[in-house]
Parts: sequence; C-alpha cells; structure tokens
Amino acid sequence: MSKIRKIIPKSQDDRDLLEGMRKGDHDAISYIYQSCYPSVAHLILNNNGTSEEAQDIFQEGVMVLYDKITQDDFALSSKLSTFLYAVCKRLWLKSLNKKGQNLRMNDNEELEIPDVDNEIQQHMELEQQFDKMDTALEALGEPCSTILKEFYIHNKSMQEICNKLGYTNADNAKNQKYKCLQRLKKLFFDQ
Repeated sequence: MSKIRKIIPKSQDDRDLLEGMRKGDHDAISYIYQSCYPSVAHLILNNNGTSEEAQDIFQEGVMVLYDKITQDDFALSSKLSTFLYAVCKRLWLKSLNKKGQNLRMNDNEELEIPDVDNEIQQHMELEQQFDKMDTALEALGEPCSTILKEFYIHNKSMQEICNKLGYTNADNAKNQKYKCLQRLKKLFFDQ
C-alpha cells in the first residue's frame, strides 16, 4: 500500500468533493490533489515529462474542472479521478504536439475516459480571453487601470474610488470610469 493511500481515506463521494471544491473547501481540494495527482504524474513522467510539467498540467486540469463545476449545466458522467486524468492526458498530448513530439502515450490505464476535448478547448479559449484582457488593462495605463480594477475586481464603491484617487465627487469618478471602460473595450477588441 502506498504512503498516500495510508494518509487519505479510501473513498470520498465525488459529489461531496465537487461541492467542496465549488465552495473553496481546502480539505476537498487537498483530497482531490492527493488522490488524483499520482496517476497523472505517472502518466506524464512515463511520457517524456518532468515533475514540474506534471504539476503544471495537473494544475491546468484542476482549473478546467473548476471552470466546469461552476457552470450550472455541468454533470459529471464518470468518476472524478477519471475525468481529471482524461483532461490532463489531453492537455499533455497538446503540450507534446506543441513541442513537436507526436508520441503515442505509454498509458496502461484501462479506463473509460470521457470525451473532454470541448471542455479543454473552452478552457483554452477562456484563458486566451483573460490574457487579452490583462494586456488591454496594462496598455490602458493609470488612473484607468486602477479605477476599473477597484470597481470590478475589488468591488469598491464609486465614493471609495473617489476618495482613494482624489476626485472631487463620485460623479466625476463615475464619468472617468465610463471613459476608461470605453478605452478598455477598444484596446481589447483591437488586439
């Protein structure tokens, strides 16, 4: 019996784990990492990967899972470990293809692997959109970048932003936010 199997309980209901992950429960997330990571690491290490690459791919796979469970229409049609393994396997194959290494996976797992290509593609597209937004925000400059981050990310009121940035009143800050938002949209869509 492996050391990991001695530490973690033998099983935990996948629904409970997904609900815990959705709520940000550290124990559920830790359990997912401890129970699912070893098989992904084994797969990647046996297919021209390093432990750092295995960690990166697994983290990316967990992010795909998190993106899916936060959607109302997601229904897990396999075991959680199988879903994560399939996502990570596809991510690793894509990574190998980008490096010009077209390998047949040395994967001895006899699993019924769900089709997760659409989920991975959606996740990759979403990541590209986030990257575009980060680039647009950086190009926006100050004070616009601060105004928009404070309002949309940190949920600050216009009065709080007014006080922080020294505007004469909240209406002036609101007008500036509108102008900044228009500039951000232009920068985002011009990329």
